[in-house]
Amino acid sequence: MKPDWSQKVVLVTGASSGIGRALAVAWARRGARVALLARRAEALEEVAGAVEAAGGRAFAVVADVRKSEAVKAAVELVEREWGRVDVLVANAGVGGLTSAREFPLDRATEVFETNVVGVMNTVAAALPGMLARGGGHVVGISSLAGFQGLPGSGAYCASKAALSTLFESLRVELRGSGVVVTTIHPGFVKTPLTEGRSRPMPFLMEVERAAEQIVRAVERRRAAYAFPWQLALFARFANSLPEALRERVLARVRLRE
Repeated sequence: MKPDWSQKVVLVTGASSGIGRALAVAWARRGARVALLARRAEALEEVAGAVEAAGGRAFAVVADVRKSEAVKAAVELVEREWGRVDVLVANAGVGGLTSAREFPLDRATEVFETNVVGVMNTVAAALPGMLARGGGHVVGISSLAGFQGLPGSGAYCASKAALSTLFESLRVELRGSGVVVTTIHPGFVKTPLTEGRSRPMPFLMEVERAAEQIVRAVERRRAAYAFPWQLALFARFANSLPEALRERVLARVRLRE
């Protein structure tokens, strides 16, 4: 049975563009109240307008997920405005090349601070309220890139693997608490993160279609959801290959900017 989204508050981080923006609009079409969190105030206001136009209600909060106190204050603002957070979507993330030969430490650190520490800050801010009420849903936007270490993208792949493992632990530990945990593993999606890449991106998906699939997975309370299925199947198959063969296959795959 699908939830009555008109009675739900959904908080989306990284809501100013890409998958976050598309998710906010997708939930707005279902009548939800959507709290929008990101660093760029002007972009958030545009997304808030799109949410309202789609039939939802919007509440924009400017915060950097890397700053734990800022995220905590943002969640408290949402809870004061609307009483609670029913669904947390930890979506904020960054990519970028971190090649082994040059290994840009500053860039790799930024990736982990946003994709891992930022997620932990967000969960730490929203989860206590859910546990106190005995209900809620925590959604982490990981990636199929977290299934394998891809050449040129070690920091990004490792950050998504860390997110997935964190959410697996949360899911097991929170069983019976009333809080549902879902991990989403998208493949290539048309967002600012994939713009301008020279290498092929198989099964590249429009962001609106990806957002609809994610929302449906949340509605079904899936523990994990990987898509598109063809790329997810390949990622799982690659894990079963002998080490030497897997390395030769993965050497042909690069997440190029």
